[in-house]
Amino acid sequence: MFYHSENEFKESCGYVIDDTWYPRVTKIVDIKSKPSLYQFYSSVGFTNGNKIKEQSASEGTLVHEYVEKILLGENPTPPLVIKPAIDAFSRFFERSNIEAYPDLIEKRTVHYDFRYAGTVDALVSMNGRFGVLDIKTSKAIYRDYNLQTSAYFDALKSQFQNLEVRWILRIDQESRCQNCGALLRKKGGREKISRPFPDNGVCPADKHVWNDTQGVVELKELPSPHYEDFEAFLGAKKLWEWENSFWLKKIGYL
Repeated sequence: MFYHSENEFKESCGYVIDDTWYPRVTKIVDIKSKPSLYQFYSSVGFTNGNKIKEQSASEGTLVHEYVEKILLGENPTPPLVIKPAIDAFSRFFERSNIEAYPDLIEKRTVHYDFRYAGTVDALVSMNGRFGVLDIKTSKAIYRDYNLQTSAYFDALKSQFQNLEVRWILRIDQESRCQNCGALLRKKGGREKISRPFPDNGVCPADKHVWNDTQGVVELKELPSPHYEDFEAFLGAKKLWEWENSFWLKKIGYL
């Protein structure tokens, strides 16, 4: 990515904490190749793809906001655009033994040894275990998330001696065709139809009969210990530093 100034680079790629700048975990992880993202841009075009990404990010931020309200014991009324997803999470939360803490929501953390920073969605207790909870609004749980959560975990482990687990909580919404079982996912102003059962075929575009949109909640525990994922994260960090060495040298990080 092109940057016009040192300040633009610093604001885009990191945080200033106690007068020291640190690169952001999510920016570091972005250095990893994402073939599906390239296919997405190829199918919709660069300009349109950026618009879809921006709207999707806005919708994802909205989901995060309402999930965090529920974690803290509130009973918010979500906007219609995300209501199925939030209703599904509310039902999940009611039957799950999750305990959240106000000062551990959107928790900023710094790894002083490896010099990076990040913001954890939440640190929670679940069924007697304390860990990192990372909320995603993606179509699936991708392995890339292992790198991000391992970075948070390693930065927090000395501060929280009882930290023992990493979870991904995926929250989404979709409609299913009554005739062929195809799934319709509306995200970022785009409608995407997928075929979970390809052998069954799929209806012609004008023959789908869509059920009401339903929320989807998926919880996944990531591997323990986190060391293998963290080594991969540090490898990504090294590559990110190499890619951005011009600016990192100018701001005195390297």
